[in-house]
Amino acid sequence: MDTQAQHAERDRSSEPDAGAEEGSRFSPRARFAAALSWRRVLAGAALATAVLLLFSSWVVQPFLIPSGSMEPTLKVGDRLLVNKLAYRFGAEPERGDVVVFDGTGSFVREDPDADPVAGAARKAAASLGLAEPADSDFVKRVVGVGGDRVVCCDARGRLAVNGTMVDEPYLYPGDTASRVPFDIVVPAGTLWMMGDHRSRSSDSRDHLGSPGGGMVPVERVAGRVDWLGWPPARTGSTAGTDAFADVPAPGAAHG
Repeated sequence: MDTQAQHAERDRSSEPDAGAEEGSRFSPRARFAAALSWRRVLAGAALATAVLLLFSSWVVQPFLIPSGSMEPTLKVGDRLLVNKLAYRFGAEPERGDVVVFDGTGSFVREDPDADPVAGAARKAAASLGLAEPADSDFVKRVVGVGGDRVVCCDARGRLAVNGTMVDEPYLYPGDTASRVPFDIVVPAGTLWMMGDHRSRSSDSRDHLGSPGGGMVPVERVAGRVDWLGWPPARTGSTAGTDAFADVPAPGAAHG
């Protein structure tokens, strides 16, 4: 008897069947495990997106600057982090604050024919900082609050708020406070908004003859611009201003 041949036969029979291995990869159990793995990945991605959307809706929202209306304070392509808790607990915007707001009904007309699904998708993408903001979203500086009288301009091209002249160091070099003269009183519960690049900003001045007179309701303010998240060379908290520090409360100027 050839015992060597017998051992060889046993060795060959004990080798794994390559075809069986290949088939096991596509067995119902393997397919189920692969599908379950993908479901977990998709569920994790959906959960992460939902958490980010909730965070941006209630705490901090990214905002992409699409124009030069706030130069030199904010530049095209800057990504801001908007503090949505700044006015959440009773506080209201103050003169000098840079805020993001919904201009529907004040800066832009409502569009009854707008696609709500497309609008929601764009808003979600903008909330994550992945797309430009909606056409109804703006970033401007608060120049007048409810009750203020804002007048432009004196011989040096400065605003007067409640009778006090205001020097605005954040204006774009070469700009005056406004080339368009105006004399307005801000109704209670609204704000008078202006961009820092006054010669290139479409703001409350451009809507003086529109319904609402260019005033933005306080409840339309989404939050205050407190941080810059991009580009890396400019990241950090945004500088405040004391330009309005000497402005008296409404009515106090003549009291």
